[in-house]
Amino acid sequence: MPKSVFIDGQAGTVGLCIRDRLSEKPGITVVDIPEHLRKNVDARLERLLQADIAVLCLPDAAATEVVQMLADLGDDGPKILDASTAHRVAPGWIYGFPELTPNQADEIRSATLVTNPGCYAIGSLALLRPLVDAGVIPVDFSITINAVSGYSGGGNPLIAEMEGGQAAAFKLYGLNLQHKHVPELEEYTGLQKRPIFVPSVGNYRQGMIVSIPLHLDLLPGRPTGDDLAEVLRQRYAADERVSFVSTKDDAGHTELEPEALNHTDGLELRVFAQQEYGHAVLVARLDNLGMGAAGTAVQNIELMMDGING
Repeated sequence: MPKSVFIDGQAGTVGLCIRDRLSEKPGITVVDIPEHLRKNVDARLERLLQADIAVLCLPDAAATEVVQMLADLGDDGPKILDASTAHRVAPGWIYGFPELTPNQADEIRSATLVTNPGCYAIGSLALLRPLVDAGVIPVDFSITINAVSGYSGGGNPLIAEMEGGQAAAFKLYGLNLQHKHVPELEEYTGLQKRPIFVPSVGNYRQGMIVSIPLHLDLLPGRPTGDDLAEVLRQRYAADERVSFVSTKDDAGHTELEPEALNHTDGLELRVFAQQEYGHAVLVARLDNLGMGAAGTAVQNIELMMDGING
């Protein structure tokens, strides 16, 4: 029997991407709502009650209101996948990055409340968590994360600014060092020290690169770049979405552009190292709307559906 999904906020960038991907999935029905009823609380509640899974593509405050409303329904309510930042580190919620740990997919499968991860966080966690778990990066190590994304991840105001023809080609932001993704990086990297996160946006629609520089001689045992690469290679050897790309295959490969994985759900990881100087840079490349938002949401939906079927 087909399972149903209602996307509350389906007219937004991420909501539309999720809807497009779900339309290609057999056994899943998307509950629709007419445009003139999208802000009608009763109409939305009616459709939420029809759904097996409610996907919240809403501002944080609105997502919190919906969750509180559905909590009153108890077991009669749907499972919830929240794509906002409202519950990413909230008690009782399962973090929806299936590759975070070997057991994370099973936790998502059995969960009622799942919070979709941030796009920057996906690239950062995919690089850092295996190295922290392996003890290569100590839990008290100081980490700096740099990243650039296309403007589609910034919501309608930024999209309008960038597509209006007057925006800068590139800019740093979040320079108060309080970006909304930092709490989930603190929570799920395994690090005990808050990382410095410096995001930026380019004047192109989508595509993302996350880079993390490391001084190898400050790490225990002074690992080589090959040591770091081997940890990542082994961790994702059986993963369908995450691939480790060896820089040994192309010794002249010294630059990357962020749009190569657009319209895919893939995540590429690399380690660039210069042993002479004891330097390394961890790099993740992904589509901020693919793997970074809609692709991960759809994977979470499918896992949550498995839990219902089970």
